[in-house]
Amino acid sequence: MNTLMRCCSWLAVCLVAAAPASADTPFPEKLDAAGFQQILVKSGDVFIAGQPTQPALERMREQGVTTVINLRTHREMDNRNIVPFDEEAKVQTLGMRYVHIPLGGPDTPYTPEAVDRFAAALAASEGKTLLHCTVAWRASHLWTAYLVKHRNLSLPEAVRHGQAINFGELPLQGFMGVPLTVATDEAE
Repeated sequence: MNTLMRCCSWLAVCLVAAAPASADTPFPEKLDAAGFQQILVKSGDVFIAGQPTQPALERMREQGVTTVINLRTHREMDNRNIVPFDEEAKVQTLGMRYVHIPLGGPDTPYTPEAVDRFAAALAASEGKTLLHCTVAWRASHLWTAYLVKHRNLSLPEAVRHGQAINFGELPLQGFMGVPLTVATDEAE
């Protein structure tokens, strides 16, 4: 395995056709994203979205969301030009549980522990859950990793779910100018 493949294999990326979704993990369904930055998707009892507004959080509560999991960094959330309200306070005022798992940047990198923290928060939720970041890019990546690690979906199938949300292309693909196919242990 060459160095590039070793460095990238942890990204769990496979751009190949996937088998149909398993019955217990509904394929993401796009919903009306009014009040969310760019996107709102539902997979079972989990909504995955871009940054919600205050009215969007109220709407989520009306739809049975009891836990909000935010992946944005402290720097993003503390900047009122980026998020013009205190999301944690608003969520708590609505009687929902707020979980902050900041991801992105050198101080809050993507890690296997972040996937486990998300899985624990999801398991502890006593209703529906909203998972969000800015535009659901980080959220779709975390969701994909969770599906592989905690729901036992195959890597290609989990990536297909992530792509239906807002998986986007990996920055390395942009730098290289070509799509990447990374071999995984299951393909070797």
